[in-house]
Amino acid sequence: MAMNVRLPEELDDKLEAIARARHMSKHAVLIEAAERFVSSESKTSRVLTAIDEISDRYAETIRRLEDA
Repeated sequence: MAMNVRLPEELDDKLEAIARARHMSKHAVLIEAAERFVSSESKTSRVLTAIDEISDRYAETIRRLEDA
């Protein structure tokens, strides 16, 4: 899917420097960054879901430990 992205000049300069250093296009660097972000967000979501489930399942135990 095609998409136009307008970046602040300072960010574009930094992206250009990274792309040059890695011998990649800015496009490839942005794709890699987006994939890392999506992966990170997905992991965060799974962790928060697990915490909610653990909190619900062990709520009474957690309350007893608070009072210990």
